[in-house]
Amino acid sequence: MPIIRLNSLRSITISKGIVGVVGRRTFAAGASKAKKGKGGAADGPKASSLSNEAKSTTVFGANILKDGQDPKILADSEYPDWLWHLLDKRPALSELRRKDIQTLPYDELKRFVKLDNRARIKENNSLKAKN
Repeated sequence: MPIIRLNSLRSITISKGIVGVVGRRTFAAGASKAKKGKGGAADGPKASSLSNEAKSTTVFGANILKDGQDPKILADSEYPDWLWHLLDKRPALSELRRKDIQTLPYDELKRFVKLDNRARIKENNSLKAKN
């Protein structure tokens, strides 16, 4: 099945002995008429129809259910403790290698083993690919 790109179609026209190649553009003609000025926006920024109270108490756009509602923002004490540590920086493999393995906490030791295994697998795969 041939694939045709509409923006690069060309047609040959023959009229009274003149042969020419005519390019066909497939862009929407009405889009450029709505623009006013250099910025490209027809109107200025639109004001939000939501009140400040609603913005500060609801997470808009988080609803995934058809008949559901957007969730309300709760107090910090209502969320689990692990949530506040998701964005904490964790040490890289090179930093973990410099530390004494015997004194590492369980979470860092587990991370070290995972990252070290991943690095060894990548190294073995690159050696096999060269041979």
